[in-house]
Amino acid sequence: MPTNPLAYLGQQLDELKAAGSYFRLRELESACEAVSHADGREVINLASNNYLGLANHPKLKEAALEAVRKYGAGTGAVRTITGTLDMHMALERKIAAFKHTEACVVFQSGFAANAGTVSAILSPEDHIISDELNHASIIDGCRLSRAKIHVFRHRDVAHAIEKLAALKDEPGRKLLITDGVFSMDGDIGPLDQLTEAAEAHGAIMMVDDAHSSGVLGRNGRGTVDHFNLHGRVHVQVGTLSKAIGVLGGYVCGSKDLIEFLYHRARPFLFSTSHPPAVTAACNAAFDLLVEEPERIEKLWDNTRYFKAALKDKGFDTGVSETPITPIQVGEAKMAHAFSAALFEEGLWATGIGFPTVPKGKARIRAIVTAGHTTAHLDQAVEILAKVARRMAILP
Repeated sequence: MPTNPLAYLGQQLDELKAAGSYFRLRELESACEAVSHADGREVINLASNNYLGLANHPKLKEAALEAVRKYGAGTGAVRTITGTLDMHMALERKIAAFKHTEACVVFQSGFAANAGTVSAILSPEDHIISDELNHASIIDGCRLSRAKIHVFRHRDVAHAIEKLAALKDEPGRKLLITDGVFSMDGDIGPLDQLTEAAEAHGAIMMVDDAHSSGVLGRNGRGTVDHFNLHGRVHVQVGTLSKAIGVLGGYVCGSKDLIEFLYHRARPFLFSTSHPPAVTAACNAAFDLLVEEPERIEKLWDNTRYFKAALKDKGFDTGVSETPITPIQVGEAKMAHAFSAALFEEGLWATGIGFPTVPKGKARIRAIVTAGHTTAHLDQAVEILAKVARRMAILP
């Protein structure tokens, strides 16, 4: 009998199990809302990125249904062949106007937007100065570009400036890149200071606003608006999969940038375009950001309430400044066991460990949304405290 050349994968899975890092996919059996049904039980959902509760909004669903009736289920091609619908262009114009930029291009995911953009606009002769905790999609885009990568300490502007200064006489373009909100710790990138550094050193400034789109700035315009940097950040990446409640990513910037990405961004060139239902729902979501700003106010009210309640119970939430609320545990095995025990008590909150976060810094990542009520949050905190005491995470 022939040997199995993939046997090593099973061995590595066994190692994950031994380390306590193995997981199985939970099955969501309802719409993604503040209280969801998953794996046969009702749970308070603190695991999703559905910040504004739009994923099941009636206006998004109706827009999606109308689009299917008019355009069908799929587009049949990539954007550069027959896959560009009039609604794709309308969505890009709407996002560009919302973000106060000249133009926008929509990608199939936020990951594709980051990876496709960085790899398209840079070459091996160029340099990237990147925060050490930037998202994996940024890291992959940097690697795909084959540019020289220079990593600065997390949110350390002085270190970023030091990296830029050392490249003063080096040939090639320089790109300074940061997350707007960091997805694991929930802290805000110092975009204002980094932008000043980029300007002083003639660098391209790029921000990934995946976790700040719909969360920070007026009507959720992101960190560029939060810091009042319109016109100074050259490349803005956002997502349609989190606060917008649907699927996809986008890049905003100058007309030249967007036209160039139409021609050279590989995920755009080689992936079938968004289906009509997704595109229409995204369009409706941006209307709601403008029409219902109270959703963002509710999100932040819930965030402050939840963090204060966790602090009162003795939990360590690190340096979080946003709805992303890490509950520090330490070791990955404990974090995953804690998450499993919480689920059994009716709370869905994800355990995260190495390699997503450094060894010894595993945590439960909880994300409140505008859809949660005070009662939901009170119950969630009580479950967290009860299970944490039982597992000796809290005294």
